[in-house]
Amino acid sequence: MALYDAVADHPLRIDEVGLTRRERDTSSGFTRVTTEITLRGDGETGRGEDVTYDAAPHDALVDRQPFDLAGEYTVAAFSEALDDVELFPDVDPEQAAARNYRRWGFESAALDLALRQAGESLASALGRTYDPVNFVVSTRLGDPPTVDRIETLLDANPDLAFKLDPTSDWDADLASRATVRIVDLKGQYEGTDVDQSADLDLYRLVADAFPKAVIEDPALTAETDAFVDEVADRVSWDHPITGVDSVESLPFEPRWLNVKPSRFGSVESLLDTIEFARKRDIRLYGGGQFELGVGRQHLHAFASLFYPESPNDVAPGGYNDPEPPDGLPSSPLSPPDDPRGLEW
Repeated sequence: MALYDAVADHPLRIDEVGLTRRERDTSSGFTRVTTEITLRGDGETGRGEDVTYDAAPHDALVDRQPFDLAGEYTVAAFSEALDDVELFPDVDPEQAAARNYRRWGFESAALDLALRQAGESLASALGRTYDPVNFVVSTRLGDPPTVDRIETLLDANPDLAFKLDPTSDWDADLASRATVRIVDLKGQYEGTDVDQSADLDLYRLVADAFPKAVIEDPALTAETDAFVDEVADRVSWDHPITGVDSVESLPFEPRWLNVKPSRFGSVESLLDTIEFARKRDIRLYGGGQFELGVGRQHLHAFASLFYPESPNDVAPGGYNDPEPPDGLPSSPLSPPDDPRGLEW
């Protein structure tokens, strides 16, 4: 049975919708705002998280609470019903990708609720078991870049491994103390605060400095194409990946993919892409978008089921705080004893 078929026909009853704004400062120097989406029905509660990056659409949504989604569905029928719902009724998002982010918030809440109403977890519904989840810590090194944050994190937990975002003002000595599993070149971003233009010198520097690291999202230009060919077995994709079609559209069959559930929009697209990749021996690892609440549990649940031993960028939320608190957990994260729904 296809992965999505195992959950698509689960009955779902929704009585009411609740929306709650969340906010938290981050180590990347911005205040993260998300919306927790709560669906209630038949004595159960399902939750999802909308990770749209600009705050205004969250504020408008929570102020008006515009959605009436009460009814009887299946998981698949609810997804189809969302096709006719304007998920940004008041304020358009700055990024087109946010439409998938918000849709994922509703679809994950619906799946969570349907599983709880059936007395199941995602693992039991898919006939799988939860395994401990390895994680890496994603961090930027500042402007100008320094190793201060890496040193702080390693002083608290010497066994941490990292996902780093190199910039053109890096030098070869940066992060030499750290175990780096992924370098995110951010060459596929356009019009964001984290854009990094194609820089062949930077690409060669980090490839040589971290010879075992996955190289994520290089820019493909006349200058960088030959380099990308050289390191193709290490190249991974994140920003372009929104479903099976996007994987098939890549310039070459990938060996690695970063799976960020919110990028896919729908449960069907996410599960179909995971299945597509597994059949082709494409290695997967999980990624997040500064989730503040239940969305981070969902990252852990999918990683635990499908790619638990990968360098998953799904560290607990405290690692994103400007001042990480004491007692943060080490990798790997242990599964819950008795999970329900998408709980992890």
